[in-house]
Amino acid sequence: MQLVCPGCGAKNRVPDARLQDQPKCGKCAQALMAGEPAPLGETSLPGFVTGTELPVLVDFWAAWCGPCKTMAPQFAEAARQAPEIRFAKVDSDGAPQAAARYAIRSIPTLVLFKNGREIARHSGAMPAAQILAWARSELSRHD
Repeated sequence: MQLVCPGCGAKNRVPDARLQDQPKCGKCAQALMAGEPAPLGETSLPGFVTGTELPVLVDFWAAWCGPCKTMAPQFAEAARQAPEIRFAKVDSDGAPQAAARYAIRSIPTLVLFKNGREIARHSGAMPAAQILAWARSELSRHD
């Protein structure tokens, strides 16, 4: 399994059987499967999405957005419950080109990627259980 480090962007090969063993980046030693959303920006998002073999769920958010603040702990809880999905957060104000590249028109918006391409998106806040049900349903439709 190939995983991109959210810290340094290095690509790491991890045997599937070792994904549960808290693998660390071979370059910077940061946890690769931290069980929490990885903060990504303008330059790190594309490589993370295309270089990671697991599905990637990205939350586009902004600090001034009330629904984003409400959903943040729910998104983090979903990340703890779904090690089979990589979770990432992108501040749309801090990464306006990324928000434009992915045509983010409202926030919060969740974009689900599989094999480096977008397969689904959802706008609006959701509780953790609904985030997981939606993501897993979309992933099963694209198997």
